[in-house]
Amino acid sequence: MDQGDTSNDWHVIDLKKKFSKPKSVSSFQKKPKWLRVKLPVGEKFTKLRSIVNTHNLHTICESGHCPNMGECWGAGTATFMILGNICTRSCGFCSVLTGKPKEVDWSESEKVANSVSLMNIKHCVLTSVDRDDLEDGGSILWVQTIQAIRRLSPKTTIETLIPDFKGNTLSLDRIISVHPEVVSHNLETVERLTKSVRIQARYTRSLFVLDYLKKSGLKRTKSGIMLGLGETDDEILQAMDDLLNVGVDILTLGQYLQPTKKHLPVHKYITPEKFLFFKEKGLELGFKYVESGPLVRSSYHAEKHLF
Repeated sequence: MDQGDTSNDWHVIDLKKKFSKPKSVSSFQKKPKWLRVKLPVGEKFTKLRSIVNTHNLHTICESGHCPNMGECWGAGTATFMILGNICTRSCGFCSVLTGKPKEVDWSESEKVANSVSLMNIKHCVLTSVDRDDLEDGGSILWVQTIQAIRRLSPKTTIETLIPDFKGNTLSLDRIISVHPEVVSHNLETVERLTKSVRIQARYTRSLFVLDYLKKSGLKRTKSGIMLGLGETDDEILQAMDDLLNVGVDILTLGQYLQPTKKHLPVHKYITPEKFLFFKEKGLELGFKYVESGPLVRSSYHAEKHLF
């Protein structure tokens, strides 16, 4: 299995130099009205933030600048990010810090599990940074976190949004062994754009991971694609076919939003009507569930995917 293009000499990446904007893209496109979101407010939001801060936890809601944070946190749900908040990869779309990660905090599993219990979460979503610096890719802590949640909150269902673990089947087997209700791994973009969007990832390797998970007997597998990076409709449909061919059940489609000026620019804002077209097409092609809309993210309405 190929090992990706990572190095043992990690350093903070200068994204401004790494991702120069294509000349054909306007840097000053005004966001359309359908991308407006409300500021996060409310008692539940404040309580959840307090719990997260008290236990020194990381959430992709904050680290990923998710536009749905107000809605999800206001409803008392969140996606917990384990293995720290520094990633060993430098994807052009992601606002999570790239650099040399800190040592693994082995108490993190109990911290997350305690928070899930305190928040009385019925469906918990877990994700992580990529940890290519670790021999196990972080999969051992993944297992410990899932086991801790199940011990303290046995009725809570779990979705795991996992990295590719560089295609290491031993790491994947660890995730499979604890049988999350949903296992997700995002394709993120179409094949042609993968090299520029996901620098150290590979399109075929992500498909391998999803195929391996499904063939190992997992009931529900899931993947997501961002739109607006310069892909064509035909390329999106091809990616959808590729995901169906490896048994993916659930598909999410959302608008890419540039987190900072140092990241890849938005090539195009996709209309709600176009998202609806892809939703209908995805269901027609055979996905069991398709979440498609400008503000959709991987864990958006995740509890609905337990068909």
